[in-house]
Amino acid sequence: MNFFNSLGLPLALLGAALAALLPGIGSAIGVGKTGQAAAGVVAEDPSQFGKVLVLQLLPGTQGIYGLLIAFIALSQMGILGGGAAAISGAKGLLYLAACLPMALVGYYSAINQGNAAVASIGLEAKRPDQFGKAMIFPAMVETYAILALLVSILAISGVGGLNV
Repeated sequence: MNFFNSLGLPLALLGAALAALLPGIGSAIGVGKTGQAAAGVVAEDPSQFGKVLVLQLLPGTQGIYGLLIAFIALSQMGILGGGAAAISGAKGLLYLAACLPMALVGYYSAINQGNAAVASIGLEAKRPDQFGKAMIFPAMVETYAILALLVSILAISGVGGLNV
């Protein structure tokens, strides 16, 4: 039982690291795909730069959300303030579990939002008057990233108040 309790802080840190890493990787993939599509459109019509840039930026939000969750978790653990206390194994597992919604949904939604944004960039290239509609498709994917962000924020806040 003592060994398990010694894993509390490492488990909690793993959760924070996953919350930052996975959505960041997904965002890099999504923004990279959309950047390639956007560059093709701008090569043909430089006036489209502003619109395709907005579409390219959308998959990057998950990386920001993941970083936010990591900061909140690290703050709750006392790591950011330099006063980290011992965390029980159970509480470490709870922090890990609380970070997983943002970590996993952030990863997959960033990649899928990138795919939707690539398609929307294609729509913008062919029908520039349809930008509002083109924004809707990747924005729908964003909804699930926001839901995961909220779940992780609420869960981390709840873990902080537990005495386990």
